[in-house]
Amino acid sequence: MSSDVYGLGALGISNVGDVYRNLSVAELIEHTIIRGEGVLAANGALSVETGKYTGRSPQDRYIVDEPSVHDEIHWGKVNVPMSVEAFENLYRKALAYMQGRDLYIFDGFVGADEAYKMGVRVIAELPAQCLFSTQLFIRPTREELQHHKPELTVIALPGLHGDPAADGIHSEAFIVLSFERRLVLIGGSQYAGEIKKSVFSLLNYIMTKRSVLPMHCSANMDSNGDTALFFGLSGTGKTTLSADPERRLIGDDEHGWSDRGIFNFEGGCYAKLIKLSRENEPQIWEALRFGAYMENVILDPDTRVPDYDDATLTENTRGAYPVEYIPNCVIPGVGGHPKRILFLTADAFGVLPPIARLTKAQAMYHFMSGYTSKLAGTERGITEPQATFSACFGAPFLPLSPTVYAEVLGKKIDEHNVSVYLVNTGWSGGPYGVGERIKLRYTRAMVSAALKGELDNVECVEHPVFKVLVPVRVPGVPTEILDPKSTWTDGDAYDRTARELARKFAENFKQFANVPAEIANAGPVVNG
Repeated sequence: MSSDVYGLGALGISNVGDVYRNLSVAELIEHTIIRGEGVLAANGALSVETGKYTGRSPQDRYIVDEPSVHDEIHWGKVNVPMSVEAFENLYRKALAYMQGRDLYIFDGFVGADEAYKMGVRVIAELPAQCLFSTQLFIRPTREELQHHKPELTVIALPGLHGDPAADGIHSEAFIVLSFERRLVLIGGSQYAGEIKKSVFSLLNYIMTKRSVLPMHCSANMDSNGDTALFFGLSGTGKTTLSADPERRLIGDDEHGWSDRGIFNFEGGCYAKLIKLSRENEPQIWEALRFGAYMENVILDPDTRVPDYDDATLTENTRGAYPVEYIPNCVIPGVGGHPKRILFLTADAFGVLPPIARLTKAQAMYHFMSGYTSKLAGTERGITEPQATFSACFGAPFLPLSPTVYAEVLGKKIDEHNVSVYLVNTGWSGGPYGVGERIKLRYTRAMVSAALKGELDNVECVEHPVFKVLVPVRVPGVPTEILDPKSTWTDGDAYDRTARELARKFAENFKQFANVPAEIANAGPVVNG
């Protein structure tokens, strides 16, 4: 095939097989089934297995150490440098690998606000990856496709394995970001989340240059247009809680906050499906139909009915679908400046209150801390919840220092008089393995009360360790669960565990040595 088809020649891609650009959803599903790479589930969704990699592989993620960004990148365990020479070597391998192979292209956009929209291109080895990209990013109109110009490019080749010895990488998988080229090269992993999160990482650099705060959060609005943001890492409930029948969904995971308001970076949702039920998550349940993409969900061999409780392959079972599959969603995905922000954390220690109001200083402290628990399956090697701190509730995707993002958020909280709440979607009555996960219906009731302003003036009690303001009553929620200590059978054990978590907060926050004293002092009490 001609090397200049669809502009592939500019990337050095030549001598490939057939190239399929922006096939319909039905065609991509047909290609996947014909190639034996997936099946239709009973609910109509395409179901695939991603092999060895069923979650993100952060140890295999690299940023090319290029002169134009060297002094800006926050290098460390998250942002691991790769030399330009090593990247060029991997890229040559990718070009050779693609020769003679069929390729699938999705050309679309990121950024629902027209003022910030950017062209994105995904070049995939598998039609299922192209379906995922079609449903996750913003789909172009026919006219837009005719004039599409890629500004960000992802090349996803799960069949291309790296050589740790020769390539200087951690394993056969690699996810490499080049900010100079605005290009991502993925090899060795079929997990679709790598495509999504790599684009987010690029935007977390690019958007700051355009005076936009990139955020790892979901967003929705009420019937009056009042917008709310839900920050949290994977598994804390962003997708579940923002898909609220009483509110309109803007987006479930990645947004920008500009001087104009907030806007969705994406055009779809990527929900965790483990233990999904029609009763608790009706909107997500109904979204899993023809056109949706499911990863690593176990199907009944005879009926192909999904078993969402079966974690045989992974706890991190996933479903991708267009945001339009959620009733009453906001299209285009834009909203005004938020009035309320919720920080979601799945506390595996079981000591944080299920909901608490934060002062401005506490909001900054908890945003910079980003405490939660890594839940099973969201990353390779995680088989049970582990306490972790992820700055800005999204450190794995932040190329710049967390303080860059935190400072902008603080200014916006002040500018727009935003109320901030900390919501524990994790454990109550004891730590993981002893206590129980807080019931979703109670969490929904607490979130609803906060968003409706019902907690703005309710009586609160300051927590003796974490100093956050805990409401004494919330409509529809038993009062006894609001005080986490009262749910434990052993009060002394609660106190010890709370102090242990407080020490973890303090130890983690030492990395932010130059923050204002007001923020540093807003953390939990370590002694006393």
